[in-house]
Amino acid sequence: MNMLKKIIRTWTLSELLKGLSVTGRYLFRKKFTLNYPEEKAPQSPRFRGLHALRRYPDGEERCIACKLCEAVCPAMAITIEAAPRDEDAPEINGVGRSRNYGNRRTTKYELDLFKCIFCGYCEEACPVEAIVETRVYEYIFDGRGQNVMTKEALLRIGDEHEPQLAADLEVDGRYR
Repeated sequence: MNMLKKIIRTWTLSELLKGLSVTGRYLFRKKFTLNYPEEKAPQSPRFRGLHALRRYPDGEERCIACKLCEAVCPAMAITIEAAPRDEDAPEINGVGRSRNYGNRRTTKYELDLFKCIFCGYCEEACPVEAIVETRVYEYIFDGRGQNVMTKEALLRIGDEHEPQLAADLEVDGRYR
């Protein structure tokens, strides 16, 4: 009996008709295609794109060289070198001594984006929210070695996107 059913299904082309019915159902529905460069897809505040280093409102960098992000990175994409802060801490924007006076500071902070898997562990491990991931996903490298983001480049990205980063962290704050 099973053999007879199999022969009937084969000769009536039932699988082909099932496939055509799926195609027919979607043929007249409204399309959901985006015209990519002109239209952008909506993003979550938790989107993990290009990394950035943040600063305090007085201009001082937040990173205290605790090296937790380097330790937690599964791809070993982060390299940090630290040094103690100078005894004569400079005034930052006329505010006075640094709030991290006597602590460590980063002398080298490098992030290799070819190794990075954008997991967000570095952002979760940071106790002062210094390293964050922005919503930027459109970036290119047009020269050798540009995949290694230096501390200066990460700070520049953070300064450029700070309003969006602060808003995203405020929305995401209740889940942290």
